[in-house]
Amino acid sequence: MRVNVTLECTECKERNYLTSKNKRNNTERLEVKKYCPRERKVTLHRETK
Repeated sequence: MRVNVTLECTECKERNYLTSKNKRNNTERLEVKKYCPRERKVTLHRETK
């Protein structure tokens, strides 16, 4: 049930990270604070389709 998802920066819209999540336990979109290399700071990253 684990699915690979892409995380996109909410500020610069660049897709920086790949991760996996369990669809059965987490039905909503994943939101994580991660480092953005383009912005050079920690920003909110959201799961994309």
